[in-house]
Amino acid sequence: MASIHSQITLRIKDAMRAQDKVRLATLRDVKSKFILEQTKTGATEDLDDSIAIKLISKLQRQRLDTAEIYRGQEREDLAEEEMAQAKVLDEFLPQAMTEQEIESKVKEIISNLGATGMGDMGRVMGAASTAMAGKADGKVISGFVRSQLLK
Repeated sequence: MASIHSQITLRIKDAMRAQDKVRLATLRDVKSKFILEQTKTGATEDLDDSIAIKLISKLQRQRLDTAEIYRGQEREDLAEEEMAQAKVLDEFLPQAMTEQEIESKVKEIISNLGATGMGDMGRVMGAASTAMAGKADGKVISGFVRSQLLK
């Protein structure tokens, strides 16, 4: 299976051929973020898929937040464009976990680590964030960890 980085490059070519302006702009933005990440000090030449997913996830979150701001300002035209870009980014992200799946995974991690209280919050969050990277929102994970550790 091709890396996310190479998939983005191929999809840019497809978007050019199809003259899909929204898709092309979105994918070019992703590619530019990938290039910035690769040029950081200490970065490797190849972009790891886990880093690519984090970058795409961050870009998608930004698009969704911006769309909400535009809706608050009653600029539905701009909000729709942001949502269209978020939808393009969604194609490259792993399937999101349901709340039941997140809760189950949090319980499993707490059990495996032997966590007993809020003093273990950092350790559990570190393991949970790594295990569910790109599949669940950090705020949701944190809520479940907190509720489980307070029991």
